[in-house]
Amino acid sequence: MSKKHKILIGIGFVAIFSLFLLMFFGDNTLLELNRLKKEKNVIIKINEELVRQNDLMYNEIERLKKDPKYIENVARQELGMIGKNEVILKIDNNDNTNDAVKPE
Repeated sequence: MSKKHKILIGIGFVAIFSLFLLMFFGDNTLLELNRLKKEKNVIIKINEELVRQNDLMYNEIERLKKDPKYIENVARQELGMIGKNEVILKIDNNDNTNDAVKPE
């Protein structure tokens, strides 16, 4: 093999090695592609969760528009409202029997 062939083969190896380096470490490389795929998967998961939450909100809105019993339940639980002809009894759980005044 002549010296000219050895130089051409050496230049070829350097060129191929340089291309591999550029594929892995240059702009728009395989490493960047993998990072973008991971980021895409995270965004897809976030989007799926938002779609699920959106569906739950839509269902609640529809129930609030059409279901009187649900509206009543929300009013009772969240707003502390009571129904017509209802009375609230508050029971004091403190045991105050020792504090009672005894007649003399």
